[in-house]
Amino acid sequence: IQYYTIIIFMTDFNSPKAKKSYQRNNDFKQMKQAIWLYFILLIFEGALRKWILPGLSDFLLIVRDPVALFLLFKAFQQKLFHNNLYMFGMTFISVVSFFTAFYYGHGNIVVALYGLRIMLLHFPLIFVIGKVFNRSDVIRLGKIMLWLALPMVVLIGIQFYSPQSAWVNRGLAGNMEGAGFGGANGYFRPPGTFSFTIGNSLFWGLVSAYLFYFWLNVKEVKRGLLILVSASLFGAMSFSISRTLFFEICLSMVFAFVASWNKPKYFSRLLIATAISILVIVLLSEFSVFHTGIETFFARFSEAGDNEGGLKGTLGDRFLGGMISAVSNSAHLSFWGKGLGMGTNAGAKMMTGSAGFLISEGEWGRLIGETGLLLGLGAILIRTFLSVNLLRKSYYYLSKGEPLPWILLSFGSVIILQGQWAQPTSLGFSVLTGGLIMASLKNEKKQNI
Repeated sequence: IQYYTIIIFMTDFNSPKAKKSYQRNNDFKQMKQAIWLYFILLIFEGALRKWILPGLSDFLLIVRDPVALFLLFKAFQQKLFHNNLYMFGMTFISVVSFFTAFYYGHGNIVVALYGLRIMLLHFPLIFVIGKVFNRSDVIRLGKIMLWLALPMVVLIGIQFYSPQSAWVNRGLAGNMEGAGFGGANGYFRPPGTFSFTIGNSLFWGLVSAYLFYFWLNVKEVKRGLLILVSASLFGAMSFSISRTLFFEICLSMVFAFVASWNKPKYFSRLLIATAISILVIVLLSEFSVFHTGIETFFARFSEAGDNEGGLKGTLGDRFLGGMISAVSNSAHLSFWGKGLGMGTNAGAKMMTGSAGFLISEGEWGRLIGETGLLLGLGAILIRTFLSVNLLRKSYYYLSKGEPLPWILLSFGSVIILQGQWAQPTSLGFSVLTGGLIMASLKNEKKQNI
């Protein structure tokens, strides 16, 4: 006590060094609070737009942008982007694309600004979250996701069985036609608290990744919670009628088995988790409330598979096919593309009066269609290199006995690589997950991501 008392009295709190240290700690505290606000708005942005403040629905579409601006301002103050080639490359592409959209593309400056915010405002947050958050924050957010999963499955279950005219299914700006999307057997895909059904699928995809991680590390959460969330995930998969969610769960399972391959304790825990999950599925399938959802899910899977040529066609069209066609379809485009922001739903609405896909529903097709083959491929390569680098580092940490970044990458790899960033919720989950993966890679003293 005497030692620390002497140190305290000897410290000159008015010195420039002490002031700078205090200011840096205060800035990081504010930035961490802003990241949590970004997360909260991501989860409940749709609820604000549909139920709480429907009259401000259009404005709330960019409700996370001021938070992103604040984080970028503080990040530049603290020089968090030093020697970041990803940032430099994406900033160059986005700025050039903005001017080419105005002079050679659609010429609508508002639409170009809306497109500019994706790469210039939100993409950098991946690195901000990675710098500001630590492993404890990543775990804390995961636990919150597990607890949120419990009321969320109840909500989407109610939405699944309620007519589209019900308040719980109300669309954006209070639209009485409903927020559900076409499903099967007369049922619609529920959006949960999100604006569109894609948000619900992404939410449960991240829950799935965290769930598999916590099953491998059962000491960090109560086993009862894991069982409840496992049951909720099964219910969410059936109610969501989402093949995307099904593939996300399968991918997380594959990553979890890879993580347990050389770790007997992980493998035994995963087998226990699998056995418990199968038992829960068997029990829940006996209840009519879940049985209807299961039938609807498989009906959707069968119908969509027939239309797309089965599982091979589904995977090919949604993944490899989208990548290949994005390049092959660029032959008819001008060198600078049609203009930044034109491929977003909001941009389409500003230009034509109704939302839609003026360029491409696929992310790679949108990027090349908006900015041209050269700049579009540049943006794609940046996202590809980032995904590969995260994969390499995550696997290294896995080999050292730390599975957290690896399991999170099971969900983050695809949405970072080719997630639909034109959709605000998808963009938000990509940014958040990328940042969480980076933050979980902070066990070593030196990092160059």
